[in-house]
Amino acid sequence: MNAGPMPVRQLPEQVVNRIAAGEVVERPASVVKELVENSIDAGASRIDIFTDGGGRRRIGITDDGGGMTRGDLALAVDRHATSKLDDEDLLRIRTLGFRGEALPSIGAVAKLGITTRHAGEPHAWSLSVEGGAKSQIMPAALGQGTRVEVNDLFYATPARLKFLKTDRTEAEAIREVVRRLAMARPDIAFTLAGEERAQVTWAAALPGAAGRLTRLGDILGADFRGSAVEVRAERDGVIVEGFAAAPSLTRANALGQYLFVNGRPVRDKLILGAVRAAYSDYLPRDRHPVVALFVSCEPETVDANVHPAKTEVRFRNAGLVRALIVHALKDGLAREGRRTAANADGAALQAFRPAFAPPRPGNWDWRSSPSFPVSPMRSFEGATAAFAEPGQAAFDVGAPAADVRFEAESAPDLLDRPLGAARTQIHETYIVSQTRNGLILVDQHAAHERIVYEKLKSSLARNGVQRQILLIPDIVELDEAIVEKLLDRVEELASFGLAIESFGPGAVAVRETPSLLGKINAAGLLRDLAEHMAEWDEALPLERRLMHVAATMACHGSVRAGRRLKPEEMNALLREMEDTPNSGQCNHGRPTYVELKLSDIEKLFGRR
Repeated sequence: MNAGPMPVRQLPEQVVNRIAAGEVVERPASVVKELVENSIDAGASRIDIFTDGGGRRRIGITDDGGGMTRGDLALAVDRHATSKLDDEDLLRIRTLGFRGEALPSIGAVAKLGITTRHAGEPHAWSLSVEGGAKSQIMPAALGQGTRVEVNDLFYATPARLKFLKTDRTEAEAIREVVRRLAMARPDIAFTLAGEERAQVTWAAALPGAAGRLTRLGDILGADFRGSAVEVRAERDGVIVEGFAAAPSLTRANALGQYLFVNGRPVRDKLILGAVRAAYSDYLPRDRHPVVALFVSCEPETVDANVHPAKTEVRFRNAGLVRALIVHALKDGLAREGRRTAANADGAALQAFRPAFAPPRPGNWDWRSSPSFPVSPMRSFEGATAAFAEPGQAAFDVGAPAADVRFEAESAPDLLDRPLGAARTQIHETYIVSQTRNGLILVDQHAAHERIVYEKLKSSLARNGVQRQILLIPDIVELDEAIVEKLLDRVEELASFGLAIESFGPGAVAVRETPSLLGKINAAGLLRDLAEHMAEWDEALPLERRLMHVAATMACHGSVRAGRRLKPEEMNALLREMEDTPNSGQCNHGRPTYVELKLSDIEKLFGRR
């Protein structure tokens, strides 16, 4: 064992490059990212990517960009040599790559070959690097641009190979990297091939929002294109734009959130938090939205140099960026607030099936049909009743809870309203209304929950929530831990008109409740509120905590499923929904109504 300190010495260049490779080249997908970013910076209009063995055996990237001269090529594989900074100012970075580490790092741990042709050169030049050792520069054949080949990745650092996942997983990571870069640059055509899968090509799209949506639809799928809402906000030189899916399209994780800063794909906690805050009124807690947001700002107001792989950024004015994202998304979602889950796709239609399928003509004998009278002596009435039984059973759900036909006939103009005229209530939960060109099914509890929530929010913003004093305080017995949580938040609850105080150990006295909620089950409400509070942390802003309280109260103060409504109550609910923002979803992200167009109904019955 060495007792004394070791002397300080300069590390050999090969070791330095391998250490850098550990930061920059984490896996094959990192190599693809660095090389494709170089192609984008070179002004390419077409980039072809080929991989094999999850990128471990081979990565080939060809572009039609500006290419390099012989002198540039010699320097390109040296550490900290870059064409991306024209001076020493690290604050004004307008390119994706700028650290001058990618090519030498890749060359230190793999077999790297580069062939490139610059417009000012008589022919192409090629160079190879193996385990950090450079070859001579040789003349080569290439039309225009650059072709980079990386073979046997990590052969020079075998320990790194053990950390790679299966070829399929690594290939999927490469695909994700290419998807992100392709989203950022719809003007460039991308081709991704290899790995025994079908070649994917994304053609160059037109400039502007329409072209961006075309590229996003190509990558994220038709369901995103169909439910995408355009968002945009601008202030103090910062622009936030892009597309957000309506709340009807969600994912189980945050992987459907694509974020770009000055064209650079990033994973940024600040932006992810802003997206979550903007959607919080629309989605259940375990679902995540699908968005593609592009933030543009002056290079000096954002630091892209905080992470070796450049996957994180730091904003000079983080508060402004967050506020702009929340504002842009909320604005866009409010514009589309009445879009429902069923309007967005035809999935609901798939649930409808004819009650029975009539046999094909030509091979049917009425005498052998079980649903036709066996004896010709049976009366005709009996025959039709027997024939109709299977179809009839499908609609045997009891008598409607209310009949509103006379109401609609006396006010025909209601048919022209967005949510039409109420016709009936079924299962004491759903209102059926008729419009000029279809029918609408409304979930009365979900719809009223949104109405109460929006009223609570607006009255809180205006002049505080109106409250009603209970003649006899409601004493609610709860677990002592729950009581403590509630008493810690007395002021926040009071801002919503819910006045509570301690009533001995394990009990709370409710003295005032919000008048908007009418008569409520105080015990159920307080238990639900305490459950929410258990999940709060101090980082959650007060505004968000208050919205949690409002949402919980709205749920308790709304018309319950199973309550019979009068005709005028049904129509009043429809009219309130039309006047309420975001009425397409309840606070938990479920649709409040579904719409069936007449054309859809005609398709179901084979009329068209």
